[in-house]
Amino acid sequence: MGVVAALGLWAAGAAGLPDNAFPRVVAATVVTAVGGSVELSGNAGVLAETHAGITVIPLSVTLAGAFVVAGGFLRPLRHRAVAGVRELAGWAARIAVLWLLALTGLALGARQTFAVDLGDGVLGALGGLFGAEPEVGFTAQVPLTVLFGLLWLAGVLVPALLVASGAPLPARLLRCREPVRPAAYAMVVLLLACVVVGLVVALVTATTRGHPADHFAVILLGLPNLTWLAFTIGLGATWHGRVNGPFGLPMPHLLDQVLRTPDVSTLNVGALAEHDGRVWWLVVVDAVLLLGAAFLMAVRSPARTPAWRHALRMAVALVLTVLTICAVGRISAHYGLSLLGIGSVGGNLSGELLLVPRLWSALGLAALWGLVTGFLGALPAAWVRHRGEAPSS
Repeated sequence: MGVVAALGLWAAGAAGLPDNAFPRVVAATVVTAVGGSVELSGNAGVLAETHAGITVIPLSVTLAGAFVVAGGFLRPLRHRAVAGVRELAGWAARIAVLWLLALTGLALGARQTFAVDLGDGVLGALGGLFGAEPEVGFTAQVPLTVLFGLLWLAGVLVPALLVASGAPLPARLLRCREPVRPAAYAMVVLLLACVVVGLVVALVTATTRGHPADHFAVILLGLPNLTWLAFTIGLGATWHGRVNGPFGLPMPHLLDQVLRTPDVSTLNVGALAEHDGRVWWLVVVDAVLLLGAAFLMAVRSPARTPAWRHALRMAVALVLTVLTICAVGRISAHYGLSLLGIGSVGGNLSGELLLVPRLWSALGLAALWGLVTGFLGALPAAWVRHRGEAPSS
């Protein structure tokens, strides 16, 4: 996770931060990637006021960490059908101890303060006159980071047991394997397929439109943020957002056009299509990916399972998947400075980035898509040999 975060931040230009702050910024990025709490703060003396806050998860870093942790957990358990609860808990506890030590060290190191340049305008003149030297910084909250880090670890290990076909389950949970494991596996493949499609698009864009460092920064820090957002939009979901002021990481020009408005904007297929009609292809891509996921789920399920049951399982799995995307994909970031009541309108001293989903409509659409694609995807699976089924003689 640290390597991915460091490469992404380096591509974004963070290596040039003053006071050798780069390692501490990397630590803060890893902390936020596992759901940890990083608090922004400011100090501008009695004549000025600063405010800042951020809620964002760099999902590329999160995904890299999830793969490494899940792989380390499952490796000693592979090629076994059943494992006891105590054995699984023991392996999980070993990983948790190492995880807590690493996370605590990262949280303690994720703290830094920067001086804010007021520039040559009115704010700069007033700041020099009254000796105001604004500072902003960030500090990781160690207790909250440890708590959310443990929840993140549980959120990786439990799905890993459910998804991996070679992972053993306790005897009491074997009956859950048939209805849960094929659907969970299909959803993981679906999310990874979205990332792969987004990666191809990002690499092509970086090659043809220049500024490769900016594109690689997005790939290494927030590619799933964009691809999973696009996936939900293709389902018909609506997000609300706004961009105001400069931010270090670029975003696709189309998103910037829609979101950079005075008021909160509506982000859905229709709003994006007003600027670029090719956005309708998101619906087609989503349909293909969902049918493929439904077919995969049906093939990995027992052949006796009826199509309507596949549809229900697909709907439940897709609703949970979209709920997860809405939870981890929301973004809220703002910062600002005012001196003697004069706000920093424009310039580099204020900004806002907001992205939140319209949750219930997104979940309803996910249920509808799941029912339809789950049923249709199960139909061709009837002519395919299912996983674990003996070939006909």
